[in-house]
Amino acid sequence: MRPPLSQSPNRPKVSTMPRPKTEAAAYLDIYKLVTERKRLEQELEALEQRRDRIVRRLEILSHQTTTLEQAAHQLRNETSPALSPISIHSSTLGDGHFSTVYLEY
Repeated sequence: MRPPLSQSPNRPKVSTMPRPKTEAAAYLDIYKLVTERKRLEQELEALEQRRDRIVRRLEILSHQTTTLEQAAHQLRNETSPALSPISIHSSTLGDGHFSTVYLEY
């Protein structure tokens, strides 16, 4: 199994001996800088796409949360007025009458 790729930035290769100052060395440095710039632009584009996906998902979650909160509020309002009476026989009432008690839960 391969180890996961590290997220550390790619570092330029360093030579222990300095290059002589020639035209070829200058073009090599230009090539390295252009290559790094392209890589960073691609990485930035990928990050922007990911950010857009995250923002869209957050909007969806916010909408779903609001909808569910409204549904819960409606359900709470619908069940509150319709309390079901529970009859309990009281032994203190010797004539067999029932006392009605309302319970909320």
